[in-house]
Amino acid sequence: MKCLFLAAGYATRLYPLTENFPKPLLEVSGKPILDWLIDDMDQTGMIDEYIVISNHKFAKIFEEWASKKTNITVIDDGTSSNETRLGAVKDIQFAIDQLQLDSDLLVMAGDNLLDFSLGDFIRYAKEKRATCVMRYYEADEARLHKTGVAEVAEDGLILSMEEKPAEPKSHWCVPAFYYYTREDSRLIKKGIDSGCGTDAPGSFIAWLCGQTNVYAWEMPGRRYDIGNLASYEEVKNIFSGKLR
Repeated sequence: MKCLFLAAGYATRLYPLTENFPKPLLEVSGKPILDWLIDDMDQTGMIDEYIVISNHKFAKIFEEWASKKTNITVIDDGTSSNETRLGAVKDIQFAIDQLQLDSDLLVMAGDNLLDFSLGDFIRYAKEKRATCVMRYYEADEARLHKTGVAEVAEDGLILSMEEKPAEPKSHWCVPAFYYYTREDSRLIKKGIDSGCGTDAPGSFIAWLCGQTNVYAWEMPGRRYDIGNLASYEEVKNIFSGKLR
């Protein structure tokens, strides 16, 4: 199975730290954010290659980082500014086309940290034999307007999903961690051609829920989203790297 990291954004809210440096390589508790995610997945033994989807501005920095590791491929999507970015869904399709990928895919944002292992999420998806996402309960309704929100049945089946809804239908938020089956990864281009949103990565999942069964696994711990300077400082103070 391949793991794709979405790392082609420009993180303008973290300037000046990320003006000339990619957010996924910022250090937390002594090592880059991406290293924390990769070290966890290495322990599962389920990933045979990691793929980092970068923009052109930061590709060489990622390549230098990857040169000191194994099983990491860096893809340059050719964009050089926030205004010309492809968007997450098109970046995924770009990587699939460039590397001729045809397998199950674990796709995630490269700027999030977790205090639990992804191993159980991968096992859940394999048991369901379906595309799966992660979910967590968000009580603050104001935050529901800024993320993907899903209606979920008792067995975990997603009944509907919407990115940044004006009127959220539930309190289940869907962060950018996805398991695509081989069959469903082949539908990304169809989703794009059908008009699904391409900027937010969850837009394809929202479209896919209308085509086939997609399940949502409840997170057993916390996700740390590094969105601005204040949240980065907070994460540096509280994240220890110990997994549940």
